Amino acid sequence: MNISIVIPAKDEQESIPELSQWISRVMQTHGFSYEVIFIDDGSTDGTWAEIQKLSSTNASFKGIKFNRNFGKSAALHTAFKLTQGDVVITMDADLQDSPDEIPELYKMIKEEGYHLVSGWKKKRHDPISKTIPSKFFNFVTRKISGINLHDFNCGLKAYHQAVVKNISVYGEMHRYIPVIAKWAGFTKITEKVVEHRERKYGYSKFGWERFVRGFLDLLSITFIGRFAQRPMHFFGSWGMVSFLLGFGFTVKILYDKIDSVFISKVPLKREVTEQPIFFLALVALVIGVQLFLTGFIAELLARQSVSSKKYLVIDRVGLEEEESNKLKV
Repeated sequence: MNISIVIPAKDEQESIPELSQWISRVMQTHGFSYEVIFIDDGSTDGTWAEIQKLSSTNASFKGIKFNRNFGKSAALHTAFKLTQGDVVITMDADLQDSPDEIPELYKMIKEEGYHLVSGWKKKRHDPISKTIPSKFFNFVTRKISGINLHDFNCGLKAYHQAVVKNISVYGEMHRYIPVIAKWAGFTKITEKVVEHRERKYGYSKFGWERFVRGFLDLLSITFIGRFAQRPMHFFGSWGMVSFLLGFGFTVKILYDKIDSVFISKVPLKREVTEQPIFFLALVALVIGVQLFLTGFIAELLARQSVSSKKYLVIDRVGLEEEESNKLKV
């Protein structure tokens, strides 16, 4: 199969029929073999009914339904494990991403050898309240990750199949998939300017809180990417610095005490326990030991296999599954 298209959807009943027709037209024009996997992420409208209708008339359209809203990362993670195409395309269900971009994205993966191609909405149809914070976070992410992309959060992306099969997306990490891919060893990453269309139906499901969560997620993914397999390098290094600092303060205190008693025999102006340096030494020593122990425990945990997180899927269309894993509601 040439292409798997993964589309998370939350209350997008109106846009799905038009989007599916558009995708079919593009696929047929270019002669691609394909599948489209919709993920109903806890919709409260008729989104799932539209997906079921599509699957009943066209076997290329498949669907997953979550029992509640888990978020875009959960939707992508679940669908990635089920894709069969050589190239995996992700896009939003709100018609702001154009399926006409798919052939060129496919070519960049298959013929030009990229692992990941991220869309860049150079000309955006969003209010300034979204564009300014977005530019700031993209700038910070570029500097921290070392990946020269202008629009990390663009939903329109193309992946080599090996990428989606070997990364895990959780929390709010979907906006940092290029960073996750890089840390997993998929370094051939580029971008392509894509069309950004105005929203035709419904409203945006994201608010200001996503920027706060996004910044925290960036710190998390940076730390995990660098130190997940060697946490002692981080905790141990800082623990050693803190311990040596505390040890130095302790030596200074002992020297002053010995000097006052045996050498100069000049009484200290203040007792050792009344000096600020005493408390600095104590705190630094304790923190140093705690950081070292934290690194040791983290190192042990890093060596244990961690089972991937699973999300509760209550129904499927067009996708095989073990009967024992299906939840009847």
